Amino acid sequence: MSLDTTIPLYDDSRLSRVLCVAAHPDDLEYGTSAAVARWTARGLHVSYLLLTSGEAGMRSRDPEEVGPLRAAEQRRACALVGVDDLLILDLPDGTLQADVETRRRIARRIREVRPELVVTQPWDLHVPWGLNHADHRAAGIATVDAVRDADNPWVFRDLMEQEHLEPWAVSELMVIGADPATHLIDVGGAPLEQGIASLEAHEEYLAELGDAGDVRGMLESAMAEAAAASDVAGPTHALGATVHRMA
Repeated sequence: MSLDTTIPLYDDSRLSRVLCVAAHPDDLEYGTSAAVARWTARGLHVSYLLLTSGEAGMRSRDPEEVGPLRAAEQRRACALVGVDDLLILDLPDGTLQADVETRRRIARRIREVRPELVVTQPWDLHVPWGLNHADHRAAGIATVDAVRDADNPWVFRDLMEQEHLEPWAVSELMVIGADPATHLIDVGGAPLEQGIASLEAHEEYLAELGDAGDVRGMLESAMAEAAAASDVAGPTHALGATVHRMA
């Protein structure tokens, strides 16, 4: 995240419902879940939509074993930040596409949840930590398109005519991890601790990656650096976000 200038804090006081969309179990735990912990503590209803079960994510284990394992770890992670609305789709891990069907399924969930804010992943090839994962890029760009689809009565007409899901206009789209950040979310204190615990809940997945011992230091240092760019004094840890007005 660029720290060339000060960055305002995101005003979440008007929110009541948030939908977080990501490709895999654990994706939302690399920072976003700390913001989610802040929001649920304030009484917001936060829903998670994962497009795959992450079944291709552990080289040493068969996908038929890994999918249920990672879903169970995700449920534990959700509980730690106050999320009880988790939907995991059956789209293919590793070959996720930003195609019409993926857009349809995200748009359906947007119309069901009716959030003011949708949170997703960067769709850029180059991200601050390196080259972005193909599934992350697909999830991000499909979500951008699905936000618009969800508000268009003439796209996916079956959602309204057969499933009685009326169009819904999302007010803002938030991308976590994009550069440059336009806003910061204050996650100091309990939200950060809950966010760390939620990532640690992916115990077997992290062990497979060899990252199990680095979780706290990684998140604390990244969020302390982000907080230093705040345009107000006070936040000790913050999450950088790029916010797009949609409606």
